[in-house]
Amino acid sequence: MAAVSGLMWRPLRPVSGLLKRRFHRTAPVALQVTVRDAINQGMDEELERDEKVFLLGEEVAQYDGAYKVSRGLWKKYGDKRIIDTPISEMGFAGIAVGAAMAGLRPICEFMTFNFSMQAIDQVINSAAKTYYMSGGLQSVPIVFRGPNGASAGVAAQHSQCFAAWYGHCPGLKVVSPWNSEDAKGLIKSAIRDNNPVVMLENELMYGVPFEFPPEAQSKDFLVPIGKAKIERQGRLPHSSVHWNEVELKTL
Repeated sequence: MAAVSGLMWRPLRPVSGLLKRRFHRTAPVALQVTVRDAINQGMDEELERDEKVFLLGEEVAQYDGAYKVSRGLWKKYGDKRIIDTPISEMGFAGIAVGAAMAGLRPICEFMTFNFSMQAIDQVINSAAKTYYMSGGLQSVPIVFRGPNGASAGVAAQHSQCFAAWYGHCPGLKVVSPWNSEDAKGLIKSAIRDNNPVVMLENELMYGVPFEFPPEAQSKDFLVPIGKAKIERQGRLPHSSVHWNEVELKTL
């Protein structure tokens, strides 16, 4: 007890550094943007940049899109550039291909790429082959985009992945973004491309936020189609050979 009492009544001696009050500092939080909003931002910037760009598809206008990817665009650009279509994929895909041949730059949204099978003749025989069949005289600058692949509770008619299908069709460029930075950069590059581009989006990823670096916030930001992206540089152990972890943007 004497030893304990001595410990209890002994005056406290300040220990260097321990009694100094310090504020805990953390790195500033990076801007978080969902994949849905990144695609929306990319389309908005291209609509503003080029009056030849327009969006058409089922429920893309007043309803803001089935997955809200086109939210706010109809209010900003009106009926002539954000166009609601009937439930007729073959019809509105054909309209979009014809508009592209006439010099416009349509973005044709399929509510799901499963329904693009209804328009497969327009995508493959009209859009993809025209540049070659015309001897390079007729380009078709069009983007076919929408959700692709499996999702949650969407049953048989909404669960197929068409990456391999479209990736094996000559004349098409096929991209499938993962994060928000890639989604914005690729949709902008796809719209500016003079060839048909199929952009396969993942429905499960639409609402997922990712860090959005400052360079991706620029209206001039693009992710080149057909060029590998270096995600992280490194060095092999016990070697001077450099290696790169890359994520390919095209199939």
